[in-house]
Amino acid sequence: MQKVRIRYAKRGRLAFTSHRDFARALERAVRRANVPIAYSSGFSPHPRISYASAAPTGVASEAEYLEMGLQAPMDVEDLRAALDAALPPGLDVLEAVVAHGSDFADRMSASHWRIALSGVDDATAAAAVAAFLAAEEVPVERMTKSGRRTMDSRSPVLSLRTVTDGGDAGTDPAAGVGNTTTVPTAGSTAVPCAILDLVVRHVTPSVRPDDVLAGLHAVAALEPPVPPKVTRLAQGTLTGQGEITDPLVADRDRAVSGTPST
Repeated sequence: MQKVRIRYAKRGRLAFTSHRDFARALERAVRRANVPIAYSSGFSPHPRISYASAAPTGVASEAEYLEMGLQAPMDVEDLRAALDAALPPGLDVLEAVVAHGSDFADRMSASHWRIALSGVDDATAAAAVAAFLAAEEVPVERMTKSGRRTMDSRSPVLSLRTVTDGGDAGTDPAAGVGNTTTVPTAGSTAVPCAILDLVVRHVTPSVRPDDVLAGLHAVAALEPPVPPKVTRLAQGTLTGQGEITDPLVADRDRAVSGTPST
């Protein structure tokens, strides 16, 4: 069985696709594209597809990952193109590589997020970020499958700052101060839109962008007038320097060196 790892994106309106809906869409795409997918054994065989840290419903992402098993080897670029063509626009297959090693889940230790707060100006966002970073602990509540749970939204946050729309920090990232983007409306006015740049360590239970926003509300009463637009820019392995490395790098490197896949 050949194992393949895939990076895909959820964009535009398809950001509101739930993980279950995407899984169903992918299985249909696999059938339409005649991908030789492998199946589990037993009384109820299912496609050998596993997902890594799927983004919440309503959140766009440029860095979603899955692993699938194939009954027969297939050129990974052909596989990527076939699945991308079979999926609706907005669910975009960006890359496919042959899997090497069994440590893929361990490579997902942090995520990088971009949060657009339409209707929030820079000063308000910067003050809320500063208050959040100054706190040792920011408890928030979230409803989980096992009931309402309290978690610390502060400790997994490695970096939180406001940035310009281009992604550059306006000032020292540690200070949590930056610049606001303005969004033109139909008239001549512009609506302020603060942009937050967030890096979060993966923990259990996971702390998501909405938990951090709840924390900002708890410490500074930050409450955007419209729902924030959240995008995951990257996820992968957290380095000692606080950077997130591409989780597919090891697979590419082993493919170049000729290491057999496992």
